[in-house]
Amino acid sequence: MTQISAPLFEEPRRRRIFLMRHGEAAYISATGEVTQDPRSVGLTSTGQIQARKQGAVVASVEFDRAICSGLPRTVETATIVLGHRAEPRLEIVPELEEIRGGGRDHPVSDVRAWLRHVANPWASGADPEATFLGGERFVDFAARIVPAFERILADQSWRNLLLVLHGAVNRAIFNHVMNLPWQARMTIEQDNCCLNIIDVDAGPDGSPDRFLVRAVNLTAYDLNKSGIHYTSMEESARRIADVLGVSTPPGH
Repeated sequence: MTQISAPLFEEPRRRRIFLMRHGEAAYISATGEVTQDPRSVGLTSTGQIQARKQGAVVASVEFDRAICSGLPRTVETATIVLGHRAEPRLEIVPELEEIRGGGRDHPVSDVRAWLRHVANPWASGADPEATFLGGERFVDFAARIVPAFERILADQSWRNLLLVLHGAVNRAIFNHVMNLPWQARMTIEQDNCCLNIIDVDAGPDGSPDRFLVRAVNLTAYDLNKSGIHYTSMEESARRIADVLGVSTPPGH
């Protein structure tokens, strides 16, 4: 009697994460004022176009879960990307909100120094007491992002997952899956509405055993990055500087 042997190649138990950043956010209003509440802003018209173009890239993907942070700019981006899909419904995980900066309700004595910090807030990230623009400590930020991400990974019901989050949040996730510390000299840039693809291989018990980084910071609206020269934070600092001028510190 002929024995049937086990296949030589064993199919991996693999799932895929489509990790996106929100599109360009309207931190500066149509009247030229810098927002006092960055948590409340949605997308600019450019950001909406970016989301539509990125949505076209993943139009053929059947998502099992779709998650955003709940801040308006991620809700709007995810809604555009999902398009006319009836399923899945968009879920909100508040723990995945962007790192929180300090308030702008007080005068800044040196606007140039403040804008330099806006342009590169990660420069002191190796310091465990360092904060983002005088707000949340980097260590506290990581302490809320990583457990929330791990809970999503623990749910084995999905095969294709859409995550629409924020620049710093995406970096924290990359640092976690790649086992990298938060370092000032190396950063994974996240341009507006960028797409990252990360595969997750499961071990015998179903828990994540290996991460495969397939794509990083893809921008369908500018594939070769010829129109992108600044980091997202540098671009924010440049625009704020244009609005404020050198003699009008934020908070005045």
